[in-house]
Amino acid sequence: MRDAAARGSALLLGLIGYGFSMAMMVRAGLGLDPWDVFHQGLALRTPMTIGVASAVVGVAVLLAWIPLRNRPGIGTVANVIVIAVTVDVSLAVMSAPTSMPVRVAMMVGAVVLNAISTVLYIGAGLGPGPRDGLMTGLVVRTGLSVRLVRTSIEATVLAIGWLLGGTVGIGTVLYAVGIGPLVQFFVRITPRRVLAHSGWSSVADASDLGARGHGRRAETRPNRLTTMGECPTPEATASTQIS
Repeated sequence: MRDAAARGSALLLGLIGYGFSMAMMVRAGLGLDPWDVFHQGLALRTPMTIGVASAVVGVAVLLAWIPLRNRPGIGTVANVIVIAVTVDVSLAVMSAPTSMPVRVAMMVGAVVLNAISTVLYIGAGLGPGPRDGLMTGLVVRTGLSVRLVRTSIEATVLAIGWLLGGTVGIGTVLYAVGIGPLVQFFVRITPRRVLAHSGWSSVADASDLGARGHGRRAETRPNRLTTMGECPTPEATASTQIS
């Protein structure tokens, strides 16, 4: 019971932090991550808020799981709802800074918070977010590399979001360059028992091994789909973070 409560708390805290980091990036005004460029673009062209656009896109992406035969967990559903509510509430109470140093600091802080939040909610092991599951499902079904699939997806939504009027800037580049190394760093320093339910403890060990120079870069392939209550397979996650 205590373990379940701890995992639920980590999930909720991670999702709230993720939504708040999205709002920080919007208010910084220096560019958003690819998916949020898309969400913002939709919000500019429709009556939807960014949070509602995020939820609608999340549901649409979940429908794409059907042919991939992915199964959502409670964390998948919570991802859609909690992030959408958090980002809209945060935007309602957060003002945009006018000073460039403050905007830069807000953007950097948002990327760091985003990475920490990602480790928290995926580390809870209660199900991946819709977009994470889409990526891993396509990797398993197509046999293509995680890097190629993820890059293709994010380049597509970034281009569409930009055409819709979403904000693309130095912050977009900062996110693209920084999020992978930051997530890997926070996975590495997180206690293994915290990551035990997600399979990321093995990823952290692989990262440590690579950092010490005792082995080659991990070259693994996902061999099963995300299942109810699980996160992306350790193999897929390792490929995402290490390769």
